[in-house]
Amino acid sequence: MPEVTGRDRLVAALRKPSRGQAVVAVLLAVLGFAGVVQVRANDRDQNFVGARQSDLIALISTLALATDRAEAEIAELEDTRESLQDDADSTQTALAVARERVETLGILAGTVPAVGPGVRVTVESRTGTLGTDQLLNGLEELRNAGAEAIEINDTVRVVAQTGLVDSPTEGLLIDGNPVQAPYVIEVIGDPYTLSTALDFDGGFIEEVEAVDGVVRVEELDTVEIAATSRVPEPTFAEPVEQE
Repeated sequence: MPEVTGRDRLVAALRKPSRGQAVVAVLLAVLGFAGVVQVRANDRDQNFVGARQSDLIALISTLALATDRAEAEIAELEDTRESLQDDADSTQTALAVARERVETLGILAGTVPAVGPGVRVTVESRTGTLGTDQLLNGLEELRNAGAEAIEINDTVRVVAQTGLVDSPTEGLLIDGNPVQAPYVIEVIGDPYTLSTALDFDGGFIEEVEAVDGVVRVEELDTVEIAATSRVPEPTFAEPVEQE
């Protein structure tokens, strides 16, 4: 009988495996598959495990630089936003100041109606007794006392360029407009100061009384001036730009 070698027994076992051998083979296959899955999971979740220190430092530096750039861009955008807000506020403030300035100049130049506290001065006189001398002195006294707007007989707005002349018939010509007594002068300003300015020794009231006239001064909380004056365009003068 020929001798059975180890090789013959291995071949026979592979051709006809026993139940125990089959179970062992299945377990080994499962363990192998699990090992492959674990290795792949470790490779996916731990990409940087085993990386060199220099590579990790370079990666961290790159991330830090990207973060710095992002933070710098955010700061620049915030500065731009604040600048735009400041510019908008400055523009609004400048516009408000400009509007206020225009309104103030309009009142002083007599180009817009005005309202405010002040006085009403009523001057009565006999025909031909009260002239431009007395009325001009009264207007100057009111201006010196801080009058901001002046109107006569609800018709004429008195401004710096206003001209008064005696009418050839009766009354006065104020900027070419005929005005007759009684003269009602409405003035916006501090009521007490304005009324006091007319009643000093040798002042407007005494001048009118010297020609047999009468002056009544009323201090009012509200004076409305509706008459306006047209400002002529300058022919020769030009504004000088300020630096």
